[in-house]
Amino acid sequence: MVYLWISWLVLRDDLISMEEILRQLPHRAKEKNTESTKFLARLKKKPPKNLDYVMQELHEVEFEHTDCLQCANCCKITGPLFTDADVLRISKHLKLRPQKFIEEYLRIDEENDHVLQQLPCAFLGADNHCLIYEVRPKACRKFPHTDRKKFHQINHLTLKNVAICPAAFNIVEKMKKLMDNKL
Repeated sequence: MVYLWISWLVLRDDLISMEEILRQLPHRAKEKNTESTKFLARLKKKPPKNLDYVMQELHEVEFEHTDCLQCANCCKITGPLFTDADVLRISKHLKLRPQKFIEEYLRIDEENDHVLQQLPCAFLGADNHCLIYEVRPKACRKFPHTDRKKFHQINHLTLKNVAICPAAFNIVEKMKKLMDNKL
């Protein structure tokens, strides 16, 4: 069993509201950015053999007490990339032609990917439930990507996600404490 420490956000979870956590998160992530960037670079250069196992465990422990429905920050301030398969699956679910779905909800970004036209996500309900949850994009199903195999290969994405997702922030902070002496 991996020894886990409780991060600042987890300790404070019962003392401050999710609104306050989300207000502070970008500042806290920026404060830790240099440290996190260096750590993730070392991790990428020399990933421990058990990294996937450790990340899976950290992810599972964090999400035992993290309720995404209290937050939904990922749906409010960032959006997923929509693959062709996502477009086909969601448009079928909505009983729209794929081109009509694209016209109504998506745009092409500077990297030539399909992304949401606007934020928050049009499919985010007032209760933070996803209106297309069963058919949501792959990127949404995998967010915040903290249990991904070969985690050390997605440093750029991880640094972005810790400023968006309190759970990702907690996981990375726990990982730094747990592995810093081993790198």
